[in-house]
Amino acid sequence: MSPELTELYQQVILDHNRRPRNRGKLPSANRVARGDNPSCGDQCCVYIRLDGERIAELSFDGSGCAISQASASLMTTQLKGKTAAEAQTLFDEFKQIVTTGEAPEEMSDIAAFAGVSAFPARIKCATLGWHAALGALKSEPVSAESAADSGLAITTETHLD
Repeated sequence: MSPELTELYQQVILDHNRRPRNRGKLPSANRVARGDNPSCGDQCCVYIRLDGERIAELSFDGSGCAISQASASLMTTQLKGKTAAEAQTLFDEFKQIVTTGEAPEEMSDIAAFAGVSAFPARIKCATLGWHAALGALKSEPVSAESAADSGLAITTETHLD
């Protein structure tokens, strides 16, 4: 990867970490799941409002390293409007990028995480929010009041090999 491209990708990650998009509880959520990475302490709760089969709105909340928080932020911008099947496909592509370091050029912002492949322990950080989102999409519907209360969230654990 060229030094210019590496710098651009680092800027995307830093920007999403400093100014996260869609951060906070989503009061209208009807799906919610929490992901925890016990190896480093990262936590991410994803709130989704489905309208039919499409993700109408989503947000995240949590704490962790810059990689986990920036990835969750970017994920929310990429999944809005997608179906569960489309979200799974996008996650599979993202996981391929963070594990191999190879990214198609047409996936510009997601490709920013290609450098994670050089640090295998950070792959869990980068995929945490995505796992929580997929867990939320597979969960049973909950009321908006329950979704906003993270104590009632469906818990998913992320343990990647």
